[in-house]
Amino acid sequence: MYYAYVLKSVEHDYFYKGHCKNLETRLEQHNSGITESIRPYTPFQLVYFEEFGTEEEAIRREKYFKTSAGRRYLKTKLAS
Repeated sequence: MYYAYVLKSVEHDYFYKGHCKNLETRLEQHNSGITESIRPYTPFQLVYFEEFGTEEEAIRREKYFKTSAGRRYLKTKLAS
């Protein structure tokens, strides 16, 4: 299984969207500071994810999350 996911910084108003094969491992990687560009926003918590059968589907959904329509969709989902 593959996942498209959204992380929220615990200390900042910052959301990170990505895709992966293992959510738990990927969250640990983000929180350990491996991804230099988002290191200032650590720690993160997982706030939303969707599961897919293929990596291509997960990538497509991640790209959608990064569009203005995708951000509106997530804002609605995360508010409830």
